[in-house]
Amino acid sequence: MSTEEEVKRIGYISRSVPKNVDLKAEILRMKKEKNAVILAHYYVDGEIQDLADFVGDSLGLAQAAEQTTADMIVFCGVHFMGETAKILNPNKKVVIPDFNAGCSLADSAPKEDFAAFKAQHPEAVVVSYINCTADIKAMTDIICTSSNALKVVESIPADRQIIFAPDANLGRFVAKKTGRDLILWDGACIVHIDISREKLAKLRAEHPNALLVAHPECKEDILMEADYVGSTTGLLAYVQTSPNKEFIVATEAGIMHKMKLANPDKLIIPAPANEQNFCACSECPYMKMNTVEKLYNCMYYEMPEIHVPEETRVKALKAVKAMLEISK
Repeated sequence: MSTEEEVKRIGYISRSVPKNVDLKAEILRMKKEKNAVILAHYYVDGEIQDLADFVGDSLGLAQAAEQTTADMIVFCGVHFMGETAKILNPNKKVVIPDFNAGCSLADSAPKEDFAAFKAQHPEAVVVSYINCTADIKAMTDIICTSSNALKVVESIPADRQIIFAPDANLGRFVAKKTGRDLILWDGACIVHIDISREKLAKLRAEHPNALLVAHPECKEDILMEADYVGSTTGLLAYVQTSPNKEFIVATEAGIMHKMKLANPDKLIIPAPANEQNFCACSECPYMKMNTVEKLYNCMYYEMPEIHVPEETRVKALKAVKAMLEISK
């Protein structure tokens, strides 16, 4: 098997980049030449964020993917995000820097298991967090993100049962805020549940003037302590508009890049992870699989490419479009 065939087989560009190449300049050149748009999540490395045309949370990225006129979408994030872009753009090429950049939360809801769970509640409206596979989206009535989950649930008549999947922590937060009795799928994000309660308490004692801001994927005991709970974009806005000068941020550490750029006069501290994690902060190993080298190869070879079966895509599109309509 040739190198090129092997690359296509495994769907992952592993070739070394040419020596003495200005990667960032070449990425920008190829972006113009190929009429490509680079979308990046707040959790990828800052150097990639700086190259992107749009950096955002899941809702913002879905909206940007829907509105783009580019021929090729280069999605720097994780696999389900690329799938969402493809669901919205069946006639555009969608590529990601690393096909293996998955998501622990999406993996927590296998297709067959979720189908069986849904069958146990045939009258329920299914609301799925966007952090799920295309297969789960295809079994969903309305997709939500952490930015609009409350609005989505509140849009459903009070007499209807609601299945909320796959993040149970976000589901509990939404249930508490809306007063709805949600049927929760028991999934979680490894990054947010790995934030250390004990280390966080010590950090707060060391910084008594710091406000704790947290993403709703965190465990309930951390959310109860937080001064503000919100989506990635919500956390950024809160820190920027708050008169306070010190913050502890309980979410993936990639958010620090934009947060510190927007608030150079404020002390912003990432919440600590448990000892078994590979760093002192909370980092997603999948998001960190995105590198400038892989982005270069991805754009040069126009692969790995995301494909979604048409039957799955059409069903999933209905749920994604329902979310986007509610979010206008």
